[in-house]
This record gives sequence, C-alpha cells and structure tokens, in this order.
Amino acid sequence: MLPKRKATMGYCGGPGRGKNIGDNGMNSEADWTQATQQFQEHLGEGWKKALESFQRMDLGGPQAGVAKLSFQPDKLMALQQAYVREASELWNQGLAGNVGRDKRFAGDAWASNPVASFSAAVYLLNARTLLGLAEAADADEKTKARLRFAVEQWMAASAPSNFMALNAEAQKRAVETRGESIARGMQNLLKDIQQGHVSMTDESAFEVGRNVATTEGAVVFENELFQLIEYKPLTPKVYERPFLVVPPCINKFYILDLQPENSLVRYLVEQGHRTFVVSWRNPDDSLKDKTWDDYIEGGALRAIEVTQEIAQAPQINALGFCVGGTILGTALAVQAARGEKPLASVTFLTTFLDFGDTGVLQLFIDENFVKFREMQMGGSGLLKGQELASTFSFLRPNDLVWNYVVGNYLKGETPPPFDLLYWNSDSTNLPGPMYAWYLRNTYFENNLAKPGKCTVCGEKVDLRRIDIPAYVYGSREDHIVPIGGAYASVNHLSGKKRFVMGASGHIAGVINPPAKKKRSYWTNDQLPKTHAEWLEGATEHPGSWWTDWSAWLKPHAGKQIAAPKSYGRGKYKVLEPAPGRYVKAKA
Repeated sequence: MLPKRKATMGYCGGPGRGKNIGDNGMNSEADWTQATQQFQEHLGEGWKKALESFQRMDLGGPQAGVAKLSFQPDKLMALQQAYVREASELWNQGLAGNVGRDKRFAGDAWASNPVASFSAAVYLLNARTLLGLAEAADADEKTKARLRFAVEQWMAASAPSNFMALNAEAQKRAVETRGESIARGMQNLLKDIQQGHVSMTDESAFEVGRNVATTEGAVVFENELFQLIEYKPLTPKVYERPFLVVPPCINKFYILDLQPENSLVRYLVEQGHRTFVVSWRNPDDSLKDKTWDDYIEGGALRAIEVTQEIAQAPQINALGFCVGGTILGTALAVQAARGEKPLASVTFLTTFLDFGDTGVLQLFIDENFVKFREMQMGGSGLLKGQELASTFSFLRPNDLVWNYVVGNYLKGETPPPFDLLYWNSDSTNLPGPMYAWYLRNTYFENNLAKPGKCTVCGEKVDLRRIDIPAYVYGSREDHIVPIGGAYASVNHLSGKKRFVMGASGHIAGVINPPAKKKRSYWTNDQLPKTHAEWLEGATEHPGSWWTDWSAWLKPHAGKQIAAPKSYGRGKYKVLEPAPGRYVKAKA
C-alpha cells in the first residue's frame, strides 16, 4: 500500500506551491485512497502489457521461432518492485517530476512547466524499466543486445521532447515568436522532404572546392572508379617516397580536407610529403555491376601503381581510413600473394581488418539479412547513399536524428554551419555486388581475417603476408569501428607495428590537428593480444596523435629531394583542378 499523501503536498508546481486535497477534487482521504488504488491497478495493467509486448517480439537470430521470451523470475520481481516504488514516488510528488541530467529536458521551460516535467519523468522511468526488462530476458547475448537496441530506438522516438504537444521549450518558443517558430519549422520540414534527409547543418553555407576541399592540387588520373589527386608541395623539398591516401568509398574524401586548419591532407603536404589522394566516384547505374575485386584491382592497386609511376618511386607510403583501410589491406594482401611489395609502410585509421568485434552493427547482420541483400543486389544494383547515412545516424538516434527533428521542425531553428556535418550529409551510393560481397565476407563471416579463406583478384588473401611497418590507430569512443576491433589488426599483420589510441569518436578522434591542442592520445610499445591488456600499460599524452604519427612516418619516407615543379608526369597530365568533378556528384 502506498503511504498516505499529506494534504499540504504540492500538486501543481511541486511542494509548497500546490493545493490541498479539496482543491484537487479529492474531498476526503477516502477519495485519495480510492485514487491511489486505481493508480496501483493501472500500474499492474501497464506492467502486464509491457511483459506481453516483450514476449511477442520476434528478433530473429538463435531464438527465432520461439513464441515468447521468458524472464528470470528474481530479476523480474526486483524490476517490478522498483518500478512500482518509483512510480509511487512520482504519484506522491504530484507534477514535480525529476528528469535528472537528461539534456533533452534540461531547459528552464521544462522545469517551469509541471505537466511537461512530469511527462518527461514518467517517460524516463518507463525507459529505465524497459531496458531493465531487456536485461532480465532469459536469452543469449545477441538477442539481449537486439532487445536493448530496439528499446533504445523506440524510446528515442517516443520521447516527449519530440512532440509539440509535450515539448515545453518548443511551446515557449512559439508563444514568444507569436507562431513564427512554427511557420519556420514547417518551412524547414518541407525543405528537408524535398532534399530527402534531415538537415544537420546549414548546407547552403558550403560548396565543395570553394570552402571545403580547398587544398591546392590537380587531378592527374581517372578511371571509371576514381580520380587521383596530386597536391601542390608547400615545401622546397619533399620526401622521395610519395604518400597515397585511400579514403572510405562509403563517404567522400574531403573529410580529410575540410578546412585548412583541420585538413589532414594539408598537414601531410606541410610535413614535406608529396601527397596523392583517391577520390572515389559516386556510383550511378553505370557502376551497378562493380564488385569488390573491381575496387581492389581497378581502385587501390591501380592508385598505387599510378602514384609509383608519377613519382618514379619503387616504393611509396599509404594510408587507409575506415573502409578505405579495409580496401587497402585487402590490396596489400593481394600484392603479397603476387610477390609484390610496393609499400614501405602502411597506416590504418579506424579500420577493420578483423571483423570479430563490430559493436552494435553486428546486431543487424545474420544469415537471413545477408541472403536478402544478396538476392536484392548481389548480381546488380545500387545501395543508395541515404540508406547508409540513415543506418549510421540511427546508431546514435538522439544526437544525430531526433535532436535535429526537434530543433528544425518544433523550434523552427536553422542549424548552424558545421563543415563536418555538411560532409556527413553528402552521401554516396555503393555498387550492389561490391556491397553484398563485403557484407558476407567481413561483417558476417569475418573471412578476411581467416588465412586463405577469401579469393580476391585471383589470389588467396592472407593478411599475415603483409610484412611492412604498420601504424594502427583507433578512437576510444568509436561506435562504428569499436576500439577493440581497430586493435585486432595488430594480431594479423606481420611487420613491425605501432598502435595508438586517440580520444573521442570515429571522425572527431581522427580529425584532431595539433594546433587545436585538444584531446589526448595513448601509446604502449607492447602489443598484447587484446586492447584491454594494451590499455593497462598505455601512457596518455596531451594533444593530437598526428605528431606521433608524423614522427613515426618520417624514417619510412626516404631522403628529401627537390619538390616537383608541375603535376603528374609523362602520360599522366592535369585533367582538372582539385578537388575534381567526381567528388561533386550527388547520390
């Protein structure tokens, strides 16, 4: 039984400001007791319905076909008791809900609006309880993880902050602007419907080649898959071994060349490296039949060959970022199988070579999903860029989806210009056959990490045959390439290796120029089996990992020679100024 509520307890606006029982329509203690009993009955019904909803969930995987989920009785009882206790406390507090530190409800408007504050507190209680139910389920770990993910998505979408009728800040803004915020929100909604995605930044503030991707250079080669950009030297002398950057084909290369002050490309050039970058073509129907082999042979291997020929260098240095690193690593394994060794060193940034630990992404991928994709586009077709972008955004739904829904549409705000988010919205397609092969052989079956399991470009892939110095970088808070997955590469490469961990996430951790003096990085000369063991002996250093990498790269770059006076060489002529036309093609 709930404790009796005092007649002087605050009802509207919290303790000390409320009305007595009579003012609430409760004319006696009997009325209050009856209302309390009804509330308890309501809690019981709600709890029963929540359990039934969970038990009806079909999450696939090892428990597919099981009619109902079961729950561990002791955990279920503890969870139910906690829910009733916390719900009772909310009931006895009236509308003085406590939303803690949740930034969605942190504004003054929420605190001053008791109905909104109470709805947010109830929502947070329900969210905690549903996540607790997921933990209490008697299921394997992957099913539990799927349950957690489903609950998180559901709760992110159903937050009171996402609805005008419940969002106290949006309501206050509407009153203060006399409805102008609502009108602007409708305009923002119509604009986003037309462009096909939720605006994360003021996209009109940026133009590729004008104020992003501005490092001076020229396109010196192109085929149907990529353009090769050579950048103008900024030093009188350059290292004799040129540097090739292979970015992800899932996004555009200019994440590495956003603004002069945060451009990794410009940093390389300033350090005296003759720098080349692959600019992948944004696939259209003419590329719908391209395969993983095409991206290795006609992409990475061709780029290495052309860079060698232009610089007249027997060996070069190269970097692969994210999927670009997976492509580069596969290409190096193919070359090793052919007895070729064109690289003096390789750098892998937030890259999977071993897909044993892919974090939340592995929740989506099972045999049925892979077979569906293979049937859908394994022979021919395109995976649309917006589908990829939406998938990655919903890995962090509150930060990358609903935050902008609330700001753009409910509050009528125009998001501020932000180069990184402009790049994030500039999506790319993928050829279906290439994507289907990648899905099965990496995320699902992890075949790249199994010596001889994959045949690529006619060669058996064995990562152990990559016997060159390697710099492996992972970001501590990366939700796309978890730090353990990035670290796993050191267990497969045979050359001398260095692993470095940076602070922050998949992009912000990588794009961390030294001049900003932000964040930190960790080093450890020992390379045990797991990242957890490595971290125990790691040393933290303030600032950017770029300086550590630059010092590591210098001995592998060879002697310094006079910087070239022109782009290209021989048959490799200037085709157009950087950043080229491939990067400007929209999905």
